Amino acid sequence: MLNGGRHHDSPSPTIGRRLGVAFQFLTRLPTPPLKEIGPADFSRSSVFFPLVGLVVGVGIVLAAMLGGMINAAMAGLGGMIVWVGVTGGLHLDGLGDVADGFGAAHGDPDRFQQVLRDPHVGSFAVIAITTQIAAKLVLLASLAPSGHLWPLVLIPAWARWGALVWSRTLPPLWSGTGERFAAEIGWSTVILWGGALAFASAWIAPNLLAALIIVPAIGLFWRWQLGGISGDCLGASIEVTESLLLLALLIRSA
Repeated sequence: MLNGGRHHDSPSPTIGRRLGVAFQFLTRLPTPPLKEIGPADFSRSSVFFPLVGLVVGVGIVLAAMLGGMINAAMAGLGGMIVWVGVTGGLHLDGLGDVADGFGAAHGDPDRFQQVLRDPHVGSFAVIAITTQIAAKLVLLASLAPSGHLWPLVLIPAWARWGALVWSRTLPPLWSGTGERFAAEIGWSTVILWGGALAFASAWIAPNLLAALIIVPAIGLFWRWQLGGISGDCLGASIEVTESLLLLALLIRSA
């Protein structure tokens, strides 16, 4: 899910504060201590979420390159360790919760939401998280021999741009993290980041423009399935987007 915690009311944040909140919220990277982080900080920091994704992507690429000095399998392992370590696995947590929800709900939206609120981890969550880690590991290792790794930087950024789109276009299922995140996301932020990432992708890895199809498709899925979105759904969607974009990049490199 999108990470929670450390929330208190606060005044309008400066750019530096917004950036710090974004890194605190989405990563486990060390940041200067921030006091009284509130819902306004959380929502306004969203302008930097794709930038955080770019930083995560750089770490993944560097680790994969280092591991690739040994072999392709180590490239995949190195990239995956950084991917999970830097993000704290918080989106994997959302994926697991969603998997438990779908596994137990049997098509009942109310039951799905009840399962999402249950803090316990079920077998569907374990299977989904394990499968997702394995999928990313295999895709990273498969990309390593091509030497076509730097475009990977854009994948976490595209996924976090997707979180802005889904939060802006879908109503929250209930009050909480998802609602706070969506509160002040502007279309200008969505459009500017989308344009910048599309330009970069067209230049270095055109297959990553698949994000412009994947992100709306995931949004339509949630609207059809639940009529809205939650923090767990956002986290699961980020994970799915990243895997699909890895696959798109692999197809280009094949």
